[in-house]
Amino acid sequence: MTAPKKRRLWFTISCAALLILLLNYQPIQHYISVVKNKQVVTADSALDEKSRLQSLIEQWKEGKEEQPVDAVVDPTWKAIPGYNGRIVDMEASINKMLAAGAASPEMLVYKEVPPAVSLKDLGAQPIYRGNPKKPAISFMINVAWGNEYLDSMLDTLDKHKVKTTFFLDGSWVKRYPEEAKKIAARGHEIGNHAYSHPDMKTLSTQRIHQEINRTQEIIIKTLGIKPTLFAPPSGSFNQRVVQIAHDPFQMNTIMWTADTVDWQKPPPVYVIRKISGLMGNGVLVLMHPTSTSEKSLDQLLTIAKQKGLVPTTVSEVISSNRIP
Repeated sequence: MTAPKKRRLWFTISCAALLILLLNYQPIQHYISVVKNKQVVTADSALDEKSRLQSLIEQWKEGKEEQPVDAVVDPTWKAIPGYNGRIVDMEASINKMLAAGAASPEMLVYKEVPPAVSLKDLGAQPIYRGNPKKPAISFMINVAWGNEYLDSMLDTLDKHKVKTTFFLDGSWVKRYPEEAKKIAARGHEIGNHAYSHPDMKTLSTQRIHQEINRTQEIIIKTLGIKPTLFAPPSGSFNQRVVQIAHDPFQMNTIMWTADTVDWQKPPPVYVIRKISGLMGNGVLVLMHPTSTSEKSLDQLLTIAKQKGLVPTTVSEVISSNRIP
């Protein structure tokens, strides 16, 4: 064997011997043992922490979970939507608390439980209100005239960061497509208010179809939106009207809980006093683009919020979704 090869062989043997000595050296063995034990302790601690949090959450969720409320047909209010219940999501709550490194009842995570009976299960029924447990209200606006007040009302809604529902007369959309586009562009929900503001309950079946269908067509053509809500002009309807809106047009017929009667031009202070006294969970307030409503809307929205209500669209009020 050559000298260089011998030197390489002795170097390799020396390194191996040194490594064996180091691995058997007590401090090194102790360090390895500590690292291994720490890993075991950490895993055990995580399990213990999850168990501790689960026990806390079981205590904290007492009285905080709610059963869902079924939709019903009421003798007075007709179709009343259901309202989702809520239960604590144990896994999501634990993960949230572990990630935050803190735990409190305010950090509980919930998931919604839908009712066994929903609004769609009730069939063709008029709707006058949302569920009495839902802290939401809608200031819905029927439009067949009153263009001069629209911009101001839209600005007030923007000021309060509120989206509501505008029920549009089909002939109005045809005459004023840019005004209709302005409403939709602000993010408001669009509903069907028939075509020529007729007394719907006096119409033939064919004419009811025509009034609803022409409005659907002009709204779809002008705005690219297909309404799912129908508000009969002047609140005039019968079961035939409700049935036709429901099938074939797949729309809910919407009435109201509280009426501003703003078309009679009452003083704004009268409307504010009247409607503020009627505000509550699930209330639908009927308005038009009138001078009275223009001057009342800002204060009505403020009062609604002070009462803990969320002003929103009709679709949201009548849905079973919970308000955060």
